[in-house]
Amino acid sequence: MTSWDDKQFMRKVTEPFLKSWVEAGKESDFPIQNIPFGIFNTPGETARAATRIGDTIVDLHALSMHGFFEGLGLDPDIFNHDTLNPFIALGKPVCRAVRERISEIFGETNPSLRDQPEKHPAILFPLHAIQMLMPVKAGDYTDFYSSIEHATNVGIMFRDPANALLPNWKHLPVGYHGRSSSIVVSGTNIHRPKGQTKADTAEFPEFGPSKQVDFELEMAFITGKKTELGQSVSTREAEDHIFGMVIFNDLSARDIQKWEYVPLGPFLAKNFGSVISPWIVTLDALAPFRVPGPKQEPAVLPYLQSEGDHNFDVQLDVLIRAENQPEQLVCHSNYKYMYWNLAQQLAHQTVNGCNINIGDIFGSGTISGPTPDSLGSMLEIAWKGTRPVKMHDGSERTFINDNDTIIMRGYCVNENLRIGFGEVVTKILPAIPIPEKL
Repeated sequence: MTSWDDKQFMRKVTEPFLKSWVEAGKESDFPIQNIPFGIFNTPGETARAATRIGDTIVDLHALSMHGFFEGLGLDPDIFNHDTLNPFIALGKPVCRAVRERISEIFGETNPSLRDQPEKHPAILFPLHAIQMLMPVKAGDYTDFYSSIEHATNVGIMFRDPANALLPNWKHLPVGYHGRSSSIVVSGTNIHRPKGQTKADTAEFPEFGPSKQVDFELEMAFITGKKTELGQSVSTREAEDHIFGMVIFNDLSARDIQKWEYVPLGPFLAKNFGSVISPWIVTLDALAPFRVPGPKQEPAVLPYLQSEGDHNFDVQLDVLIRAENQPEQLVCHSNYKYMYWNLAQQLAHQTVNGCNINIGDIFGSGTISGPTPDSLGSMLEIAWKGTRPVKMHDGSERTFINDNDTIIMRGYCVNENLRIGFGEVVTKILPAIPIPEKL
């Protein structure tokens, strides 16, 4: 449960009236109320931790070395690492103290750094001058399947429309363990995967590049507190173990998956690349946008029952940019549609004693909404290829073509405040040929 002190902290850091002396426009995803965390580098320098206000990158290691975190008991080099894992390991109280200090330093009327312009070149960088890197070292990755609209659509397409959901779906958050090594940061391009596929009318499978590469619109949470083998995390405790959230493009090869997934589920169709946004937005920053989730019927088992609002009103857009063409919106969905919330997901993941580590990534599963414009994959948007999407240049898409760029954006907005994640961008490159045998 959120304590009085936590509420006081969140009120201090997320008040809509807060302004910064660093410019952040009204439509920026990164006002001073956000204060996300990421890893960046500049030419000739090593990777280190940063936050962002508007389009200005704040070097947290440089800020620390100039004494701006004095009194917090931090190792001055805590931000001088190529992942956020060491900082995350210090726990939420430390993270909150750091975010509060950053909010103070960059507050509109605070002169401590504002009026020392000679220090700015070492601490503040324009967005165009830096490169964002993977924010965490993820040892493990779980992908859930928690959107009832998506699961229903897939069930209708591939199984019995009258019984689209499998019998277990409303009783537990279905998920599988994926491959963390192929999760990459926004801006990384992915080659079309190769594998076995089998046409319905063919006797035998064939090998070659996938013809049905798809995006999956997801969000993911990143754990910030480890557990020991045998320990379970309750829904009440779950958010204490979650550091923050990112946007997640969990790419799929639908034709490879169709052939390989029985009996053990996705394999080559899902491990060729997934892409995350570079900025981890804390749950504290998202607090003003909490909303209740859908009503769960039938009632879930006691270990999955949760109190309070664990869904967030995050608007999510997916755009496709064909080569030499402007980007085109193909989906506008929302994280609030999730049937299974993140507290239930983590509780279920650990109920059997599975241990979690700092930096683990947990994908939500494809996020689809109830309307045709809110479907979170090309599989659904084009409905198994029967409803092609017309592009600006007159071409059509049922899945993703080579050299198409997929762009995902996520943001929360109300009458007083906007908090966003930035974007996830990846281009699908042609498959790399297998060398001919000598």
